[in-house]
Amino acid sequence: MAKRRRSGPGSGHSNQIRIIGGVHRGRRLPFPDSPGLRPTADRTRETLFNWLQPLLPGARCLDPFAGSGALGFEAASRGAGQVTLLEQNRQVAEQLEANRALLALSQVDVHQANAVDWLERSAEPFDIVFLDPPFADQLLGDCCEKLERNGWLADDPRIYLEWDLHGPAPSIPGNWVLLKEKRAGQVAFALYTR
Repeated sequence: MAKRRRSGPGSGHSNQIRIIGGVHRGRRLPFPDSPGLRPTADRTRETLFNWLQPLLPGARCLDPFAGSGALGFEAASRGAGQVTLLEQNRQVAEQLEANRALLALSQVDVHQANAVDWLERSAEPFDIVFLDPPFADQLLGDCCEKLERNGWLADDPRIYLEWDLHGPAPSIPGNWVLLKEKRAGQVAFALYTR
């Protein structure tokens, strides 16, 4: 599913993301012109990956709402061992695959898939999950519950959530523990474990 994104002043070129750190630091990657597609802001990503850096080398990462691929490609650049990107929109998924090939990231897998359906299956657990669904779709609570129920989370995982400050706060499973939380503009983001 394509993330619904806002572009605005200071967001840089509206159809590119920039990898902030790791082996591909500074590389710019295109993403399609899709209504509302909004990559996670550079400042937010920098904060998130500062939180995650000690855990990234070799980690298994899942981004069920990959959109531009900003989170997944950043994780791969910084040493993640496996990154699975899910994207419902065919054109956006094809660009993710093209960017994966451009950077020769063999540890990245791209799947054109509906994330909500995908998370309904049982799975091998991931160390890090990035949950940043389209704000308007109100999917965070449902996705958190599916991650918990269907075996998607490794022991001592990290789950990143991003949501619109003007919308409802996400419903979090009772055994998840908040580690970090911040706000940036109209967005709230947090890191949990269980």
